[in-house]
Amino acid sequence: MSSEPLPVSRRLMYFCLALAALALAASVVLWQKLSNIQEQLARQSHEAGNNAVEARALAKQAQDLVRETAARLALTENKVNDVALQRSQIEELVQSMSRSRDENMLVDVESALRLAQQQAQLTGSTEPLVAALRTADQRLERGGQAPLSRVRAAVARDIDRVKASSVTDVPGLLAKLDELVRQVDDLPLANAVSGSDASVPARKAEPPPKLAWWERVLAQVREEARGLVRVGRIDQPEAVLLAPDHAFFLRENLKLKLLNARLGLLSRQTDAARADVTAAQVALRKYFDPASRKTQVATAMLQQVQSQLRSVELPRIDETLAVLATAAGGR
Repeated sequence: MSSEPLPVSRRLMYFCLALAALALAASVVLWQKLSNIQEQLARQSHEAGNNAVEARALAKQAQDLVRETAARLALTENKVNDVALQRSQIEELVQSMSRSRDENMLVDVESALRLAQQQAQLTGSTEPLVAALRTADQRLERGGQAPLSRVRAAVARDIDRVKASSVTDVPGLLAKLDELVRQVDDLPLANAVSGSDASVPARKAEPPPKLAWWERVLAQVREEARGLVRVGRIDQPEAVLLAPDHAFFLRENLKLKLLNARLGLLSRQTDAARADVTAAQVALRKYFDPASRKTQVATAMLQQVQSQLRSVELPRIDETLAVLATAAGGR
């Protein structure tokens, strides 16, 4: 007998059952996979926690090791610095102990020459410098070694150069200025009555004996009045206007200018000393008697001082000092 086809509803039911079976099977498979993944994640999380603990332990050990290494490094650096300091001190001590006799002599000669140069600058004279150079040449000659010949040659050149230089004769100028200060009080003023006029009275003309008595009296009065008036030539009008009580201040002012010139000469201020000497010359020509022998001597002395005042720098011995430094350094 022929089979009858299944109704549509039954076939649909079978199809739904088949789909449900397939979905159930897939769910079971997915559940198993999720369980496996959870177990794997749990294992990995446990292993990660263990690794983190080990990493923290290792980091702590590394920090402790770094601290210990830094302490050891600082201690080593301190020891190295101490060793370097001790080495430098030992080297300086060995160098000072191994310095030869000639090197010590060169150092002494250089110190003596520098001191002599300072003395020459203070005194304004080249004598200390020449004496020190000659003494240095004698000491170098006794050394008698070839390296010292260059130093001796430099010393000889400096001696010739210092001796050939022209400097101001400070002691001589100071003596002349002191003498001028002493002579100021004896210099006659231009408006003072000359000694010949004051000491020798004028011879009075005797009136003729045959004149009347009143004519003789009138002649005597005329002679007396003529003796009260003195006629002379004064080139500077300021000298005539100078009051007698101002003569003291004039002389003191002139002394002050001369003393200022002396002070400027001692302090190596040649321009200031020259200006004071010029002012003293002007005062001498303006207020004092040019015909007097004392004034003429003072004027001539001031001219000599002015001509000898010149700004000349003292010679230096840089060549000898440079050669000494080179020889002492062994270069």
